[in-house]
Amino acid sequence: MATKKRDRVEPIVLTGENESFTLEFNRASVEYAEKHGFSIEELTNGAYLSGTSELFYYAFRMHHPRMTKAQTDEILFEELGGMPDGMAERLGELFAEPYNALVQTEENAKNSKWKVTM
Repeated sequence: MATKKRDRVEPIVLTGENESFTLEFNRASVEYAEKHGFSIEELTNGAYLSGTSELFYYAFRMHHPRMTKAQTDEILFEELGGMPDGMAERLGELFAEPYNALVQTEENAKNSKWKVTM
């Protein structure tokens, strides 16, 4: 039985008057966040305010690595007036996307040169 290919989580795009930003994660941006002390578990276990603004900041890292935390906080708190409903959940899905891409599906296991026995 063939498995369906995993659906990719689409990035979030913020569009302003003169600029736009793509919020998304890849393996390098997730590793960067984790190396700088970010933990998605802490966010889901109660560090809502600091964790949410950190997740928002790290979501810029993949496409806009020169953005500072102060700049992303200004966008989040002043220009957006807070995180839109559903955005935190979507950012969490985007954060998990690089890990999910590593999970072997039946299809790519069939095409692999390596066989794993556990």
